[in-house]
Formats: sequence, C-alpha cells, structure tokens
Amino acid sequence: MARGKSPTFEVQRGVILQEAAQLFADKGFHNASMAELAKACGVSKPLLYHYYKDKENILFDIADSYMDQLLAIVAGVESQDLEAEPHLSALVMRFMEEYEHSQNQHVVLVQDVKFLQTAQEEYVVGKQRKVVAAFADAIERVEPGLRSRNLDKPVAMILFGMINWTFTWLRSDGRYTYGDMAPVVTAILLNGVKGLLKTEMPPATAAPKE
Repeated sequence: MARGKSPTFEVQRGVILQEAAQLFADKGFHNASMAELAKACGVSKPLLYHYYKDKENILFDIADSYMDQLLAIVAGVESQDLEAEPHLSALVMRFMEEYEHSQNQHVVLVQDVKFLQTAQEEYVVGKQRKVVAAFADAIERVEPGLRSRNLDKPVAMILFGMINWTFTWLRSDGRYTYGDMAPVVTAILLNGVKGLLKTEMPPATAAPKE
C-alpha cells in the first residue's frame, strides 16, 4: 500500500517555495542548485526530492501560485463594484502592496518564467494575460474608446512598466513605501506629470538615505 502524505506535506512545500523564491531571485534560476536549496530549507537533498522531483517544478509552483495571488486581488477589487477611477486606483494600490511583500516571487516571475517547459510557461503566461486584460478593462472604463483604437492593452502595459520594476529602485528603508507610490502611479497615468502636483501626497515615511 502506498504511503499517504503527512499532514505537514503542503506546509513543507510552502516553506520550500519561499526559500526557493529567495534563492532564485538572488542568484537566478540556473545558478541556484538543489543542494543550496536543501541547505536553506534545513533538510537533506534526498528529502527535498521527496517534495519536488526537480528544480523546474519548484519554479513552476512559485510562478503559478504567485499568479493565483494576483488573480485573487483582481477578483477582490472587482467584487467591490467601484466606479471607474476608484476601481483602477484600487487595482494599482493592491498590486503594489502585494509587490512589497512578494518581491522574491515577483523577481522570479519577471526573470525566470522563460526557463519553464513550454506547456508550463504557456499556463503561467495565460494567467498573466488575464491580469493584463483586467487592467485593460479598468483603463477602458476610465477612458472609453481606447479599445476601439487598440490602445487599452498598450496603455495597460505602460502601467505595468511603471509598477513591475519598482523592486529595482524602491527600497524598504527609503522615503516612500509601495503604498505611498501607488497614487503617484495612478496620477501619472490619469493626468500625466502636469497633474502630479495636484495629487495629495502622503507624508514621507522615512528619512531619505544620504
């Protein structure tokens, strides 16, 4: 009789995904080894293979579970039934708040999904397209007519260009938090730089680094 999974099986897999996300983000997928991951998780290498058969499946689970988190955010904002501009603002705010606490997963999604097998990559990319479509819909609600000019998705990608790379410059010990920057992003998208100074800014949360 095959031995069943222990009650802690999924908990341990979650720990592995957290440690792997940090390792892959720091070193890159190809430069990180299963031996290093086992050490980071405090388990033996054979035990690590009990939870995951290879590094590629770990990468897939990191990316796939992170996309599920982002899709859940989209669904949560949609359930609030907000007007067009508050809806877009809420999407930007919730995504940036998530990025602040899921930086490693976000880095892995951005830099390493291309190393997945084709079927796995297409599955993750399919979820990414759903997120982009949700933002494109939100933008079309703010400015009806963009879709008829095939501009709704390009504008959505411009928005993602502003928020997806914040991990490269926005620091936890800097002047502003991700939440502070969310209304700035929304103001720039809706009004351009000329409208930015009309946006009420939160007070600085920390002194700037010298």
